[in-house]
Amino acid sequence: MNAFDWLMNMPIAAVADECNVIEVSFNQGSRKDFFRNTTVQEFEKGDMVCVEGVSGFDLGEVSLTGEIVRLQMKKRNIKEENPEMKKVLRRASDRDIDTWRHSKSREKEAVIRSRAIAKQLKLDMKISQVEVQADSRKATFFYIADGRVDFRELIKIYASEFKLKVEMRQIGARQESAKVGGIGSCGRELCCSTWLTDFKSVNTTAARYQNLSINQTKLSGQCGRLKCCLNYELDTYLDALQGFPDNCDNIQVAKGNALLIKKDIFKNLMWYVLPDSNKQYPVTIERVRKIKSLNAQGVIPEELEIAEITSSKAKEVEPEFVELVGQISLQSLERADKKRKQKQQQPRQQKQHPPPQQRGQQQRGPQQNPNRPQGGQQRGPNRPPQQPRKDK
Repeated sequence: MNAFDWLMNMPIAAVADECNVIEVSFNQGSRKDFFRNTTVQEFEKGDMVCVEGVSGFDLGEVSLTGEIVRLQMKKRNIKEENPEMKKVLRRASDRDIDTWRHSKSREKEAVIRSRAIAKQLKLDMKISQVEVQADSRKATFFYIADGRVDFRELIKIYASEFKLKVEMRQIGARQESAKVGGIGSCGRELCCSTWLTDFKSVNTTAARYQNLSINQTKLSGQCGRLKCCLNYELDTYLDALQGFPDNCDNIQVAKGNALLIKKDIFKNLMWYVLPDSNKQYPVTIERVRKIKSLNAQGVIPEELEIAEITSSKAKEVEPEFVELVGQISLQSLERADKKRKQKQQQPRQQKQHPPPQQRGQQQRGPQQNPNRPQGGQQRGPNRPPQQPRKDK
């Protein structure tokens, strides 16, 4: 779980009371642990640090600092003065990050190879994930198994195969889905991979109390077990069901024995089915108690007295049907269609059959200007015509 540091901007009363423990996350937040900061440096959220590991060092990301760490340690029952708490060595350098990336690149190949070795030894187990330390001196193998597994021979083969120290850690199906992550049927990220840490047992009784159909496909999560969210509202349903009468699964009326189908805690109704039909009838709690008391006295009532169900939602006003066929005649539509066709045909006819004036001009050719002199002589616009010259 990624906790929000809401105490980040709070001033510190005294420097001596400052928390010297930080929370470091490994492998993209799938594993978190607390380390004591004995260095002079101050770390912030998101810094890469080197911490003590098994006969070496490991590299992780700082997820929490300050007073919020004390609250998280109190939640997990970890004392701040614990002498066995590991320490922060230094801020990660570029060389440390390169070594860490090289170690992480071996994990995928280690998972495939470790599964093949376990299958050769015919062990009833499944290797879920392999986490290699930053300095490649230790590897933790997470496996799933229904019972106890004798993996003494398996550890020897792993140590000789991968050339590092081997640690086997058994996890459940829910822990595996928390490490893998994913999106649930509600559309949100899985609870086990975000905030849920305590996994309580879930059974089908929780689904029956909530009037859910026992459909294993819909009630199962990504881990293959029943969804943890079935327990979230179970206490609310149990408190609401205390107001319903007990031992009212069958009540007798004149038409026969009425069988209880479901209990509606939101409307305080009990739904029954009569033997002559499959229709469900809602009955109030007071009426069911009265019928039960009459049956105890040997009296059989005539009917169930079905309760009226009123919806709190406002009814939507449906638009009225309007007859538009009589308002529009076919003749008006035909007239509009004829006008449109005539407008389209007019420019075509003008192109094919021009007016008679244009046809005459085309036959005579271009007209000559009468003011233009013949013989190629030109004159200006204001120049008078030349007179014939007389010889002296």
